[in-house]
Amino acid sequence: MIGISKLYCGTVEPSDALRYGRHSGRLPSHLLQFSADKTPVVVWNVTRRCNLKCVHCYAHATGEEAQDELSTREGKALLDDLAAFGSPVVLFSGGEPLVRPDLLELAQYAVDKGMRAVISTNGTLIDAKLAQGLKQVGLSYVGVSLDGLGEVNDRFRGVKGAFGRALEGIIACREAGIKVGLRFTMNKLNVSEISGIFDLLEHYDIPRVCFYHLVYAGRGSELIKDDLSHRETREALDLIIERTSDLHLRGKPKEVLTVDNHADGPYVYLRMVRENSPRAKEVLELLEMNEGNSSGRGIGCVSWDGSVHADQFWRHYSFGNVRDRKFSQIWTDLSDPLMERLKDKKPYVKGRCAECRWLSVCGGNFRVRAEAASGDLWARDPACYLTEEETAK
Repeated sequence: MIGISKLYCGTVEPSDALRYGRHSGRLPSHLLQFSADKTPVVVWNVTRRCNLKCVHCYAHATGEEAQDELSTREGKALLDDLAAFGSPVVLFSGGEPLVRPDLLELAQYAVDKGMRAVISTNGTLIDAKLAQGLKQVGLSYVGVSLDGLGEVNDRFRGVKGAFGRALEGIIACREAGIKVGLRFTMNKLNVSEISGIFDLLEHYDIPRVCFYHLVYAGRGSELIKDDLSHRETREALDLIIERTSDLHLRGKPKEVLTVDNHADGPYVYLRMVRENSPRAKEVLELLEMNEGNSSGRGIGCVSWDGSVHADQFWRHYSFGNVRDRKFSQIWTDLSDPLMERLKDKKPYVKGRCAECRWLSVCGGNFRVRAEAASGDLWARDPACYLTEEETAK
């Protein structure tokens, strides 16, 4: 994640992260991306079942319940291990996590173990009663996926009326006092909706939004042709930066992040250098703390069947299963060559990535996207939009 509001608007300074020793267990959630220990945030896809039919779903979610989902007992054993391992956050995802009847019980268990519990949801199942239940278990955050306004979102979600129901869920969370935010995956079919998303943030006083770059995984691989060009990506980033800054200057600050393309970090920094920002040096320090993509290191994934992945998009490769070994044992076992290399990708990336001046800042960007596009997971990430001049040492 790249914190646009944190970096460009100065809502976070290097000293903020240093004050906590940069240990993930002590850092507040808004500083977690600057932790030094990289104890993994774990995405747990608690179910494959979903009530929608999103065209870009990385999990190939369906309307049918998978027969091999971890049971409540097995899920609690996983959470016991994650808590003991020091994972600061468990993100309950899916499919749609709220179709799982024990979701509140599992979230409460995670919170009682000292972890932050968050959920990633399409929002359509949240009403006032459920929102109160989510509040009572102590959820830190609810991220609701919207990929546009009205019919644009509904086309992505595959169900008419999904936008209206998701908006009702967002309002219910706000009224219950739960921190809620939006998740928006950018592509050619919805990039024109970015301004509307900012208008929505302001109108409903939604405190956070994450703009995701498209990852070629699951049904998302069918949208490669609709991914933004490098020029379009730069234009989208400029718009996000400008709208974020505008809100900040008008006294209506929002937490704005971009996700799954760490070229965004150098891009923000270089823009600030061009603008002669006195904070440019501090921004570079924060980016160096962030260290870029952290798949297999600072973020991991457990599937509904217990298989362990480098991140939620790398579902075609499993390091093992929590039914056979604890997550903590799998995650620290470097006998798997891929796991060993993901702990420090820099010596293994090829081509322009290997020669890039920003390698220590972006961490080699998204390897799963490089693999999907070229068949070589160490090749250049095709979504890196920085120019040759910008990457030259």
